[in-house]
Amino acid sequence: MLILDAHQDIAWNIITLDRDYRRGARQIRQIENGTEIPNWVGEALLGKPEWIEGEIGLIFATIFVTPERFRRGSWDSVCYRDTDGAYYHAKRQLDAYCRLVESDDHLQLVLTQGDLAAILQDWGDKDLDLDERRIGLVLLMEGADPIRDPDQVEEWYGWGLRAIGLAWEETRYAGGAHEPGSISADGLLLMQSMQTLGMILDLSHIAEEAYWQALDRYDGPVFVSHATPRRFYPNPRALSDEMIEALAERGGVIGIALCNQFLKPGLHIDDPKESVTIRDVAYAVDHVCQLTGSVEHVGIGSDLDGTFGRRHAPAEIDTVADLQKIAVPLREMGYSEPEISAIFNGNMLRILKKGLPE
Repeated sequence: MLILDAHQDIAWNIITLDRDYRRGARQIRQIENGTEIPNWVGEALLGKPEWIEGEIGLIFATIFVTPERFRRGSWDSVCYRDTDGAYYHAKRQLDAYCRLVESDDHLQLVLTQGDLAAILQDWGDKDLDLDERRIGLVLLMEGADPIRDPDQVEEWYGWGLRAIGLAWEETRYAGGAHEPGSISADGLLLMQSMQTLGMILDLSHIAEEAYWQALDRYDGPVFVSHATPRRFYPNPRALSDEMIEALAERGGVIGIALCNQFLKPGLHIDDPKESVTIRDVAYAVDHVCQLTGSVEHVGIGSDLDGTFGRRHAPAEIDTVADLQKIAVPLREMGYSEPEISAIFNGNMLRILKKGLPE
């Protein structure tokens, strides 16, 4: 079954760790064995062979740069002190995506409705072998500080950006989950520019005050690319039931992230991988469905390789290909195949289609 994963930090890993995602995750692990990389960010979970095996046919691929105050060590090179630094590192990641798709015919940027239709046709063609199908990458900026000013959104759009999250932590545009604040005047102008272009607004990481402002002020498509309900992660980074209900009222979707700490209350970072299973992922999905009275507002935003690796993903997740296993507990909980298809791809596709030009 086709999966649309709403959040993978591919370019950050390419530039920071020199990971070549045209290789398999297991091959990347072999290359990194004996280095410090697994200690820094965990063992790799992503790779083209696993995307194909797991039918991960569409990915929101991020452009993400870290504020200098959150630098994790000398190895953490994609960090910025000011707007020029944020812009520089973000452009490097944009260039990394361009080089990636130029070097591999099975990878393609999704910029238009036509691009999306071509990817969906590949995955709907039962006569094509899995390894003949293309993987579509939709560019999403996580934290808007690389955008020099609100008017520059149009330039980034021309380069292929189709979705923007205003904050990671606090940016010039909005408060972040652990650095509370409202949307700034420039943030409001940025949303106006995005709305004119029909872009998707990602409400991940944003401060709760700014979250409510955004839902009130932004009329374009909205989603939360990667998060979890606060019932499972009692932290400002997660969404309260009221936030989820309001997102659903706007037709939005929350992508469930697969970091173990997000999926079980009270979990410590050093707790065993086996402390969380794919059934816990299904519980988070089910909570959103029960809360909103529909399967239409939840999807997958794995965040795999988002500075956590195999050890901090659920027990059954060895690589991204194992996302398919989430269907098993969902079936056991009574979800039908069309409902699982909506969770795996249909709901996020609805958002994506609204954010792409003809």
